[in-house]
Amino acid sequence: MSELELLADDPEWADVTPIRQYENVNPIAPIFYSEEYKDATDYFRAVVKAGETSPRVLKLTEKIIRMNPAHYTAWQHRYKTLIALQADLEEELRLMDDIAKQFLKTYQVWHHRRLLLTAINSVDVAQLELEFLKDVLEVDTKNYHTWSYRQWILAHFNKEARLWAGERPYAEALLDADVRNNSAWHHRFFVVFSSGVRLGDEDREQVLRRELSFVKEKIALAPNNASAWNYLRGVLEFTKTPFETLTSFVLPYTAPKPPAPEDEVVDLDNPLPSQDAELPCVAALEFLADVYEKRGGDDTAKAVEIWKTLANEKDIIRKKYWEYRIREALQRAT
Repeated sequence: MSELELLADDPEWADVTPIRQYENVNPIAPIFYSEEYKDATDYFRAVVKAGETSPRVLKLTEKIIRMNPAHYTAWQHRYKTLIALQADLEEELRLMDDIAKQFLKTYQVWHHRRLLLTAINSVDVAQLELEFLKDVLEVDTKNYHTWSYRQWILAHFNKEARLWAGERPYAEALLDADVRNNSAWHHRFFVVFSSGVRLGDEDREQVLRRELSFVKEKIALAPNNASAWNYLRGVLEFTKTPFETLTSFVLPYTAPKPPAPEDEVVDLDNPLPSQDAELPCVAALEFLADVYEKRGGDDTAKAVEIWKTLANEKDIIRKKYWEYRIREALQRAT
């Protein structure tokens, strides 16, 4: 074997004639692959053409994937080979754990795991996958592909209550660690609202009260956190709860500064912004303007004044958007 460990020097592959990528072609701008990668993919093209599914193909595809984890054809042929050989798919999951952690932003990594779990079709293995994903999300708590795979597992095993049982507390723990984790907010909404009614959440009025209380507390902690305000809006829209019912909560966040401690009135249902909060809060102003717009009549003018403030002072980056809102509201009012 040479220092590069080329398959061309490996007796195990002596019966295979490699297929070059640019055979009988003179490309204008060829991609500069390493010798080891060119060697591996030349032999890979040959085994794919021959339809070979064998243990050596598993070794070959693993080698290619470790060099290029986005090589979707290598992933697909690897899965085909695993199925043909009736290989231990749980062992394959464990083999791929370090690849998933190393290349967690690569879609093919997670699609392969999805195919494996579908074929295994075991709730116990699904539970292990959820635990594994917790480890992966410690590396990157906002990785889209990891969250998508987690939600796919839950949806695929939708009726398995034990898989869902820890999901809301898990999302809550992530938000306690980072209240601005938009992925955790999205996952909480997925668990509580988008995925159906979970065990223990049958009383939807109680669920609504719980979620409003939770999100209000998080907004009070970090008033300018767009993720929490988006969650609040999502809860209200999903449950068809009028925005106006939250006016008492929102108003203090539209003030130029938090109320002085001696002026605070304790209201457990409507926590006030923290003393170091930067006010007024853009999201609160937008929310209040939506309330006024919905009321219509004379309150349309109040909405317009808020939008002017946003356009010219508080949210200049979206100036064109606020001017559009003003035009639309005034046209409807005439």
